[in-house]
This record gives sequence, structure tokens and C-alpha cells, in this order.
Amino acid sequence: MTLPLAGTTTTVTAHVRYFAAAAEAAGVPAEDVPLPAGAGAAQLRAAIVAAHPAVARVLEISSLLVEGVVHEDPPAPLREGAGEVSVDVLPPFAGG
Repeated sequence: MTLPLAGTTTTVTAHVRYFAAAAEAAGVPAEDVPLPAGAGAAQLRAAIVAAHPAVARVLEISSLLVEGVVHEDPPAPLREGAGEVSVDVLPPFAGG
């Protein structure tokens, strides 16, 4: 599934994979989310919630891994310039 992005030509495509409760709430295991170039995690989270309101609560407590690294600075760009980036949404889960 690809979410729509209106009014921009320079984009970052976030290949988002949802795990555990995040996948259940989103209703899809993965999707492509187009964002404006320079978009940060906050913009990605907003786009996801706009498309899947039920995922909002889970997303608030989930970690985002961008290219395999925890992304802890919401306004920092997911990547510089246009292109593609891999993002994993990992909710907290119990176990070892």
C-alpha cells in the first residue's frame, strides 16, 4: 500500500514495516509512505496516523528504526534529500 502525497515533487519514500501491535493496529504489515524531502520522524508519524488512526496510541510508544538505527530526534530528517529510506516501527514487547 502506498499513501498519497499531494502538492510536492521532491520526496522521500519511507518503506515502513510494522511489527507486533503496530502491524495489527495499522492493518498492514508494511507500506510505502511518501514524504517531502527533509521530512523527519514527526512528519512520518503524522502521515501514518492520518492513514491509520487506530495506530496512533501504539505509535506514541513505539521506537522507529531508520536504516536499522533508533531515530530519537523527531525533527531531524529521516534522510538528506530525496530518495528512499527503510523505517521499522517497533512497539515495546515483553520477553527476551
